[in-house]
Amino acid sequence: METCDVLIVGGGPAGSTCAGKLRQAGLDVLLLDKAEFPRDKPCAGWITPAVLTTLAIDQEDYCRGRVLQEISSFRTGLMDGVEVVIPYGKTVSYGIRRCEFDQYLLQRSAVRQELGTPVTTLARYDGGWLVNGRIRARLVVGAGGHHCPVARLLGAKIGREDVIVAQAVEFAMSQEQERLCRVPVDTPALFFSRDMKGYGWLFRKGRFLNIGLGRMDRQHLSRHTRDFCTFLVQRGYLTTGVAGGFQGHAYLVYQRQGGRTCVGDGALLIGDAAGLAQPQSGEGILPAIESALLAADTILAAKGDYRSVNLEPYAARLATRFGSGSMKIPSTRLSSGVLRFLGARLLSSNWFARHVVLDRWFLHTWQETLRSH
Repeated sequence: METCDVLIVGGGPAGSTCAGKLRQAGLDVLLLDKAEFPRDKPCAGWITPAVLTTLAIDQEDYCRGRVLQEISSFRTGLMDGVEVVIPYGKTVSYGIRRCEFDQYLLQRSAVRQELGTPVTTLARYDGGWLVNGRIRARLVVGAGGHHCPVARLLGAKIGREDVIVAQAVEFAMSQEQERLCRVPVDTPALFFSRDMKGYGWLFRKGRFLNIGLGRMDRQHLSRHTRDFCTFLVQRGYLTTGVAGGFQGHAYLVYQRQGGRTCVGDGALLIGDAAGLAQPQSGEGILPAIESALLAADTILAAKGDYRSVNLEPYAARLATRFGSGSMKIPSTRLSSGVLRFLGARLLSSNWFARHVVLDRWFLHTWQETLRSH
């Protein structure tokens, strides 16, 4: 029988960050993930400087053999509409490859880990947990993404929630594709759907190209993705359509009320398992990391007593951090005609594109970097 103080289920940015901080504080931590690392993750692979600051990542060290593409401007607009380019004159974001980034964080955490090990059973046992019939843990932390088994244990109605759905593909371009590619490496493109229920992106990271699309509804996602690729070809950003390779995923945006229950006796949820993605951009990496640090602070303050009453401060910290200060996209209950009118007018405005779409929705320049203590 294997034992640990804390079992982390999931080795992505949330799981590795929480595990690393708890290990540094002297707790016995074991991390499980059903995948072998490095592994691909469907994602735009875009982080803000706050990620590097919060995790104290040495850029020079990270860049050794890994992609860290500096971003200093953006192209935005409505699909089939007017495009605007917003230059910042400085680096305001970075492009990363999730297979490299997640592996880096997992290795840096230096925790005990079992990769390629899914959670098959999870049951209460003697005041703690018995996992897979062979691991005893006093506390379990769910960091396994939207379909995390710990989230299901805490009552998540997986498959019946109002989720955001997305498809993405990232691939290495051939030399000929690189030569013909019209996408500047420092200027990702963000194109909103005409009904304002989602957006597509085109993002070059050196010789890698990332294409994806996310929607607020589940209707005809593959068709919307194909239409977006056709639009990119028509605009000259792609020489040919992307035939396949798209991977799908789903996630929840943070809701102060009506979201997932993130705390239970001897259990916490962090990252996408907790449903913390940003409501406008769908960004999940920074919320995942911040929730991991807030959870670790709560766990350490509990001093080994992991009853829900001692873990509840974590839920309050999530509400404080993610529950205010955001400006929402116009309600999808508005008529499609009104949404198209608003989208066309607002997204063609340089001021709106910079100060609302980019600064507020995507870069979160209004929010101070989280300081964990």
